[in-house]
Amino acid sequence: MGFLEDFQASVESLPSMLHRNYSLMRELDKSLQGVQLENEQRCQQEIEDIKHGLESGSITYDPAKLKFSEEAIEEQKHCVRIADEKVALATQTYDLVDAHIQQLDQFLRKLEEIRQEKEAAAAVAAGTAVVVAAAAATTPAASAGASTADATPKTGRSGERGRGGRKKAKVPTEPPAPAIDLELPVDPNEPTYCFCNQVSYGEMVACDNPNCKIEWYHIGCVGVKELPKGKWYCPSCVGFQKKRKGK
Repeated sequence: MGFLEDFQASVESLPSMLHRNYSLMRELDKSLQGVQLENEQRCQQEIEDIKHGLESGSITYDPAKLKFSEEAIEEQKHCVRIADEKVALATQTYDLVDAHIQQLDQFLRKLEEIRQEKEAAAAVAAGTAVVVAAAAATTPAASAGASTADATPKTGRSGERGRGGRKKAKVPTEPPAPAIDLELPVDPNEPTYCFCNQVSYGEMVACDNPNCKIEWYHIGCVGVKELPKGKWYCPSCVGFQKKRKGK
């Protein structure tokens, strides 16, 4: 991240450059005020001299000759030069701050690009982890899954059944958090489902046995490719249904 070091060095030098420019502008202000005061006094004195000369008759009224001295005119020009220099210094200071603002905007855009790249990489890693977990969960035998189902407590599922029948698919309102490390503990406040004893994600199917201890299953864990249209029983409850039909 070389751009970060360059930007930091540039920002650190900004206060000293601004302080220098502001100090120069203050000095120009003082110089301008001094020259203006001297020029005003000189012009006022020359105007008084011209008035006295006209009144005494020592000066003949001639508009072409009634003007300020060269010294007074030069002081006025000097005031203009100081003012121009001050304006140029103020413009330079403005451009300096504006250039750092543009650098800051570029820096923020670069940080946003890096953040989006990291989020995209995390999303890809999370998707890969979910696929691996689902594939690993389909390998155990149905009997092993049934024993796991017996040992899993049934909690937090009273609101899973909708009106007018049982839902066949469960789509979580929020996507599962990125799980890069599969060994991380599950949030104790979030209910778990299926043989894999994991939280809800993707499409899920419900067992139609009202006494099913697990009730909800990930379709990948039970080998279901499409959501069943009619009634469906999990591997643990299939034998129970056959016994009831045989009676």
